[in-house]
Amino acid sequence: MFSSRSLSLVFFMCVGQHIVRLDNEFKVMCAALHPSSPDVFLCGGHSSVVKAWDARSRKMVKMYKAGIQQTLDILFLRGGVDFITSSDCVSRDSADRTLIAWDFQTTAKVSNQIYQERYTCPSLALHPLEDSFVAQTNGDYMAVFSSQRPYRMNKRRRYEGHKVEGYAVKSEFSPDGTILASGSATGSAHFYDYHNTRMLHAVHAHRQPCLCVAQHPILPATAATCDWAGEIKVWH
Repeated sequence: MFSSRSLSLVFFMCVGQHIVRLDNEFKVMCAALHPSSPDVFLCGGHSSVVKAWDARSRKMVKMYKAGIQQTLDILFLRGGVDFITSSDCVSRDSADRTLIAWDFQTTAKVSNQIYQERYTCPSLALHPLEDSFVAQTNGDYMAVFSSQRPYRMNKRRRYEGHKVEGYAVKSEFSPDGTILASGSATGSAHFYDYHNTRMLHAVHAHRQPCLCVAQHPILPATAATCDWAGEIKVWH
């Protein structure tokens, strides 16, 4: 968990108390735990850099210089060797910074020619089984990419029907990877067939923009939604 102030906070979830408090020097808007080293995490936000911290030593261990104004989301790929960042850059001459792939160990940019369209990508989601990930875009669609270098976008597949409209709308896969869910600025929750991109159904969940849809890891056809005002609902 992170603070909206210039501090990163890591919580011990069983008791709800923070165990590490780190001075990050910029407003943190996103964070990601390393998949194989849970004491190590990345944080980004209102800064031109992304920082890696070790919660055990309470020290910054790496810095990734992106040359941007704000990092919108961070996604570790399988194994944690590489990760993807999305930024607020949208102009034609900054398309090389919209999505950036990084080598975690060397801090080098692996690829910065992933997404060439002029939309920001407020959130990213990794497929649980296949070598792919999706990016939510402010073009009101989700784009799918290979999670293997060089991270090519599948131009024949996109998921449309929901609205983003500048909100930090999240997307998420079902545990088996067959269903891709997304919130919408209209307040609806949308569910897509991942393989053929067809919308399976939509639920008008909230009056405010629906920012997140989380599918239950065990119970079938069960999901939770939350909106801009902080309202949370469970659906079956």
